Amino acid sequence: MSVHQLDRRRFLRDTAAGAAVLTAGGLVAGVPAAAAPAAGARPARSGPVTFRWWGTSGWRIDIGDRTVLVDPYLSRYDTGLFRGAFDPATPLTVRSSVVDSLVDRATTVLVTHTHWDHFNDVPYIAGRTGARVFGTLTAYHLGIAYGLPAGQLSPVSGGEVLEFGDHTVEVVASLHSRNASWSMAFPGVRVSPPSKPATIADLPEGDTLAYQLRVDGGPSVFLMGASDFAARNITGLAPDVAMVALPATGSTADYVPRLMAALDHPAVVVPVHWDNFETPLANPPVVAPDDRRRLDELVTAVRKASPRSRVLVPEYGTAYRF
Repeated sequence: MSVHQLDRRRFLRDTAAGAAVLTAGGLVAGVPAAAAPAAGARPARSGPVTFRWWGTSGWRIDIGDRTVLVDPYLSRYDTGLFRGAFDPATPLTVRSSVVDSLVDRATTVLVTHTHWDHFNDVPYIAGRTGARVFGTLTAYHLGIAYGLPAGQLSPVSGGEVLEFGDHTVEVVASLHSRNASWSMAFPGVRVSPPSKPATIADLPEGDTLAYQLRVDGGPSVFLMGASDFAARNITGLAPDVAMVALPATGSTADYVPRLMAALDHPAVVVPVHWDNFETPLANPPVVAPDDRRRLDELVTAVRKASPRSRVLVPEYGTAYRF
């Protein structure tokens, strides 16, 4: 990867000595000191930016004194999905001791869609931390059904560029992945607040979003929660880093080549949603045999379609700096 490419994508910053310092894992070990802000400039963040993977498409992103959570599913209980005995009537459960051990604070929660493995813990986290929840209108209505105040819920649909001082979040209208029958589990939306959900089937897909996070003086990162996308909606985003969901089937044509091209070949690609999310959040991640095969195929496909991209397969809870 050339220095020109790194500069063009604003990905790896020069250190004060004028060269990017990498760890063995390809992560940035040092960044330049920030210059004094000009009059009227946006406020600088205080402290480093770290990304921690929480399984599935979940992330904890610490930006100075702010914490952004993406699809934080930490309860990770058994529905039979990985045992070949999937039960749609599985009761929704929050393992508060697990969630509390990992979520000491949160200012923003970004929800890609409202299936249980993305939304299950969101109402509890929002209620405990006061974090503002961004998601589809379905996420908004489900939040109200859980008793969250409407003023804490921000419905978005795609195209919004949200200002948070030291970072912005661009909302991208996206698509959910398809199963082998070109359908999906629990399709549907909520156009008004339902009764409080009781089982995993009560949490429909509810339309799907992706997000692009841009940090002042740091990376731009594309975050997706399902393995499909609308190419027209992401063309021009050109993120430095792309968190790319593992495709569950081959139902989406040319998934990796189209995605890499639409995102302008990110400097780093991070596969997500490949772990067995019904096992404890402990390293090494548990991976079903079929998912291991598909993960290997995804890595191979990224390297073929975007040979200059670095592929980083994450571990749980590890602090990555881009």
